[in-house]
Amino acid sequence: MSKDMDSSSTASHDGFPAYSIQTINWEKPMALPLEGIRICDLSQIMFGPCGTQVLGDFGADVIKIERPGIGDISRTIDRHRADRNDESANFLGMNRNKRSLALDVKSPEGLAIVKRIAKNSDVFVHNYRPGVIERLGLGYDDLRAENEKLIYVEGSGFGVKGPLAGKGGMDFVAQAIAGVAHGNKDPSGKPQLFPISASDFSSGMILAQGVLLALFHRERTGRGQKIEINLLDVFLVMQQQEVTQKLLTGKDFNPLQQDPMDVFATADGHIAVIAVLRPNPISDICNALEIPDITADPALSTLAKQMANREEYRRRMAEGFTKFTTAECERRLDAVDILCSPVLPLGKTLKHPQVEENGILVEISHPKQGKFRTVGNAIKSSEVDQISLVPPPLLGQHSEEVLLEFGYSTGEIEVFKQSNVINK
Repeated sequence: MSKDMDSSSTASHDGFPAYSIQTINWEKPMALPLEGIRICDLSQIMFGPCGTQVLGDFGADVIKIERPGIGDISRTIDRHRADRNDESANFLGMNRNKRSLALDVKSPEGLAIVKRIAKNSDVFVHNYRPGVIERLGLGYDDLRAENEKLIYVEGSGFGVKGPLAGKGGMDFVAQAIAGVAHGNKDPSGKPQLFPISASDFSSGMILAQGVLLALFHRERTGRGQKIEINLLDVFLVMQQQEVTQKLLTGKDFNPLQQDPMDVFATADGHIAVIAVLRPNPISDICNALEIPDITADPALSTLAKQMANREEYRRRMAEGFTKFTTAECERRLDAVDILCSPVLPLGKTLKHPQVEENGILVEISHPKQGKFRTVGNAIKSSEVDQISLVPPPLLGQHSEEVLLEFGYSTGEIEVFKQSNVINK
């Protein structure tokens, strides 16, 4: 625990100091706000790891428990690795500020180690399928019996009860069932998946939010709690406008189909145009691009008619955009206060001067990968000069260190190695 934390503890039956709630000494300076908070993290891939990384960014001690020899699945799913022994970009992007303990949790010895860590932690996180963690003996009731102040976080694809509770869940599957893919049809009417794991990331952020709320609640009451988060719920929360409209009126709300929001080809690229929040934005666009005002045509005079005749609307508007470069189109539309932006590939986005000014990209020195750049934390705090930038761990890098901290002897650790309970 942090030196800035005052704590009282008594010896437990296993010889390691029993966990007790930590009382923060607010008069002492603290470099990062979550210093002294310990997280036992059994999550993998993206949902859990990106959430615990946020907590680690601000000082939490995240002990990442992984399978010996294999580790988190995200260590091996990078198709662009030049060498299979290289570090995975997928793992590097979501696992900074963590310590890796490579541990066979299915062995009796490994299970006992996890329980000891959880007993002396503030937070326990996992995203196993519902039922699996209970069969391991690591369910909420199991761990709460030893640590009633524990904040227990369970992530799943669809929820811990109900007809889909046992179904394997990942972001792209959740997109389909949550109505997201259906609402993102291509011009032919085929539903499409988003190429980014929107719900995985958002669920991770809600996980971090839930942990912080639970820590605040525990500070007030002294009680821990169980938190459940699933991808399906998060996708529905992300569609708050759409869900409310559907339940209120039975109608669909899709601004990309119901409003003049579109992407147009220019002389040298593409530009996204959001023609809303003005009395007659289409007329303003036509004037800016020096083409006849299409709203003068009775067939396109209103928003309803423009959307009903979208193909003709797009054809007529496109004539104006192709006359100019993307930069010139942006300059002309900015001049009449029409929301727009060039459509950039990610590589160009990362070189944009605004991205540089925001300081969202960080550089980390990794013991194997060397220096690499990744995206940092979107939270900017006047009280925190810099988030923690400890590199993502090698598999089992901290196994011995963690076990020594939790009261195991060097002899016991050697036995664990020989019996493959931890990595050698």
